[in-house]
Amino acid sequence: MGRANKNDRTGFYEYKILGRINYFGTWQKNLRKKYEAQQDIQVELLIGAEMMQDALGQAHEDDQNRLRALADQARQPQDIDTMVSTTLDNQLTDLVNKYENHDEFITHSDTFQVMVERTKALYSTWYELFPRSTAPEPGRHGTFRDVERVLPEIVRMGFDVLYLPPIHPIGRSFRKGRNNSTTSQLGEPGSPWAIGATEGGHKDIHPELGTLEDFRDLIQTAQGLGLEIAMDLAFQCSPDHPYVKEHPQWFKWRPDGTVQYAENPPKKYQDILPIYFENDDWENLWQELKSVVLHWINQGINIFRVDNPHTKPFNFWEWLIAEVRQEHPQVIFLSEAFTRPRIMERLAQIGFTQSYTYFTWRNTSAEFQEYLTELTKTDMRDYFRPNFWPNTPDILPGPLQNAGTPSFIMRLVLAATLSSNYGIYGPVFEFGLNSPYPGKEEYVDSEKYEIKHWNWEVETPVKEMIVRINRIRRNNPALQTTWNLYFGQSSNDQLLCYGKTDDDATNRMFMVVCLDAHHPQNGWVEVPLEKLGLQPDYVYIAHDLITGSKYRWQGTWNYVELNPYTVPAHVFRLEEY
Repeated sequence: MGRANKNDRTGFYEYKILGRINYFGTWQKNLRKKYEAQQDIQVELLIGAEMMQDALGQAHEDDQNRLRALADQARQPQDIDTMVSTTLDNQLTDLVNKYENHDEFITHSDTFQVMVERTKALYSTWYELFPRSTAPEPGRHGTFRDVERVLPEIVRMGFDVLYLPPIHPIGRSFRKGRNNSTTSQLGEPGSPWAIGATEGGHKDIHPELGTLEDFRDLIQTAQGLGLEIAMDLAFQCSPDHPYVKEHPQWFKWRPDGTVQYAENPPKKYQDILPIYFENDDWENLWQELKSVVLHWINQGINIFRVDNPHTKPFNFWEWLIAEVRQEHPQVIFLSEAFTRPRIMERLAQIGFTQSYTYFTWRNTSAEFQEYLTELTKTDMRDYFRPNFWPNTPDILPGPLQNAGTPSFIMRLVLAATLSSNYGIYGPVFEFGLNSPYPGKEEYVDSEKYEIKHWNWEVETPVKEMIVRINRIRRNNPALQTTWNLYFGQSSNDQLLCYGKTDDDATNRMFMVVCLDAHHPQNGWVEVPLEKLGLQPDYVYIAHDLITGSKYRWQGTWNYVELNPYTVPAHVFRLEEY
């Protein structure tokens, strides 16, 4: 027997798995076999009567009367067929099991630990922006107060998490220039991930963004609008970081007396020094990095997007996350690790709340079905919670390169309806920016290395669709979890179809997405009605929540047409006819 518990309080819980022999259930199983084999079952019925009699002593009065009557009938059955049907009834099984007393025969497992997290771990909608690009006028470095100015627009679009790249002082030594140039020009801001300068390190604010008080004001203003600020946690340093002089043992020194900078041949990152975790002073290092996290929690941050956690020791992350959550169980950690599958999975197993995924590189119907089935129908669902991103500052994926509005809307709908956690890097996404750096899967003139000026008031078709899709997610509980996903078949591989339902099967959703961003597609799609709690011949209304159109459908197979230049997807709610 199993039992699932829901708990509204976050934190660590301990549990054991208890086991015992289900004597009455075993008796019922044997009775059924002998009855179906047409054997004499008189003695078996007497054994069952004794079991029901034994349960009487623990039963409430109403249940006592029922058990006593059934035991008497089993001793002297009027009709064998009727008696067998009665004694095999599931309600009787539950009744006897309720009062069976076999405590002395209970065995138990070792003690296990489980982390109960808040709802946002399961359902969240992320928006990423660079604070330095939020100034209303060109040529000025944005500030936290400028970010406050754009918060209402982010909320209007339907996001509940605002993720900021590193907000710390940026190093000057080997500062990167435009398009990741190894030399920077006067006035170029550098990469925010090159953390640390004379102004401070991981516990400090970049002076041009504002003060710590300004940052706290931003957090509070965002909270008042229903928006949480997520911080980037990048444990790496520029050559100018105070740690380099104060704790040289935390870095790897080369024979020529220089510090080892980050490399991924043939790429070199002279502006970033990786922390050397395999040093003799590792305990003080760990405590210092923990204090960085606690410092920002004390300012009001409860969500961290962790940069490249796979390049640090697993045991460090397991310790850090557990230590933080002992006092702050509300904290969420998003793992940004685009690496080998087993490593990504291991990071989830040791405590990361959410994880970036390979969604960015899945394009065909077969690829989506295979990957999402792995995420939602294997044991990965027990520990790996995906967060789908159509783009990031580092990644302009193939489907969005030199692409039009249909491609952006298609990838948006896929991310937002396949996964309950998703995010976009904006405003480049809603503006449909699509120019790659030649030969790379990156943006040309990347915002990582320069300050942009955006008109946040501009309306675009993609932005309009973001508003609609996020509203649909907010109003339909079936889209607020990832684990309830069921794919249907399609007569056309360019039409991906899948359904979702909430726990009590009252909110039923069915999506059809056109994977061809250039040509209209049509075909027959299978609605997984039985998986959604409906009969195969059910007559219902397919209500498209994007356009408002309604269609009378019957049964599992129905016809659809999608023109990507109109709307490349249907997001149906299945309603009573």
